[in-house]
Amino acid sequence: MDIRAAAVADLFYPGSENDLEALIIHALNKARPALLPAPTQSLKAVIVPHAGFIYSGQTAAFAFASMIPAHIQHIILLGPSHRIAFRGMAVPDCDAFETPFGLVKVDHKRMQKALIHADVQINAAAHAQEHSLEVQLPFLQTVLDQFTLLPICIGSVEADVVAQLIESFWYDDATLFVISSDLSHFHSYQEANTIDELSIDMILRQQASLNHEQACGATGINALLNVANKHHLKAQLLDYRNSGDTAGDKERVVGYASIAFFDDVQDHA
Repeated sequence: MDIRAAAVADLFYPGSENDLEALIIHALNKARPALLPAPTQSLKAVIVPHAGFIYSGQTAAFAFASMIPAHIQHIILLGPSHRIAFRGMAVPDCDAFETPFGLVKVDHKRMQKALIHADVQINAAAHAQEHSLEVQLPFLQTVLDQFTLLPICIGSVEADVVAQLIESFWYDDATLFVISSDLSHFHSYQEANTIDELSIDMILRQQASLNHEQACGATGINALLNVANKHHLKAQLLDYRNSGDTAGDKERVVGYASIAFFDDVQDHA
């Protein structure tokens, strides 16, 4: 079995299984009582941040706490490339991703379906050190009973093209789309709040025109918004804060939001 080793354990999250479990359980326990409405099987997609857990882990926990394990069997995980530049989208050439909790198997059946798209390629280098995907895995391993994973690293590509890929997996009710993205970077605390408020409003209104200064994962977000708008999903902000609210100073902050998309509009209006 070809395994993609954990690249950012002990950097973005604890490398110790016990320490990691304690951190995640604590964050989930804080998030669950605040979730309104309660988790529902109509959850179709989430936007979730990908910074170090001391900065964005609590916000991320809101997205993962909204998931019902029995209704989710497949994860399509999309995140922006931070390490290397390439055109299109990249899937890995491994059989599993490793975390302190063990292995997450790559869904080769869905990967072959993704590779039908001309803009999807196998690119091991794109995945080798990429944190935007890896940091979501310990949360998924904690929350879900069993799941398959299709990790997709997004390079230089139009949002409409990514939307076509998302659409090709849309009609499986057991599939959840996880879009990895932080919001604004390195503004003052107040400036970040202002910028991120606008970005979040655009997402909630499903205006698929965010730029990469608003969100590093803007391409994936805009792609999801295109599909969500087509299928009349309801977007709901679960949590927002920035690094100045958590473990950072307030001079240069990064914004984080967890946003859920439901296909049951009436229950979440």
